[in-house]
Amino acid sequence: MTTEPTPETVRYTADAVVLSADGHLLLIRRRWAPFEGCWALPGGHVDAGETSQAAAVRELAEETGITVPAREFSLGVYDEPSRDPRGRYVTVAHTATVAEPLTPAPDDDALEARWFTLDDLPELAFDHHRIITDATRGGAGA
Repeated sequence: MTTEPTPETVRYTADAVVLSADGHLLLIRRRWAPFEGCWALPGGHVDAGETSQAAAVRELAEETGITVPAREFSLGVYDEPSRDPRGRYVTVAHTATVAEPLTPAPDDDALEARWFTLDDLPELAFDHHRIITDATRGGAGA
């Protein structure tokens, strides 16, 4: 007799990797656990009926006050089972490049938002270092 596997609860998220043409990356300081106070990519849960691309645009605007048109984003998928301590989270990371760093105005889940040079990034939450490495090297998530 074959037993059916227990379905795994999977949470769907989107992240925004926003780079500037002069080599800066936009990060937010997280307001909530997990990784409260740590630097991370802007992002969050995909709402019911929403695409990951729409969620990335929305979360970016909510957390930084910066709007990037959805058509400007490319993407990668990150689904490593242990990427989030809360359980199974699958994220679709959307990457866009802007001409110059725009002034962020953090809100929502972000304590702070600022631009970093790619060679001087702080310690990052989740697997965001891997996502940034893939985005800046042209790789794709697993």
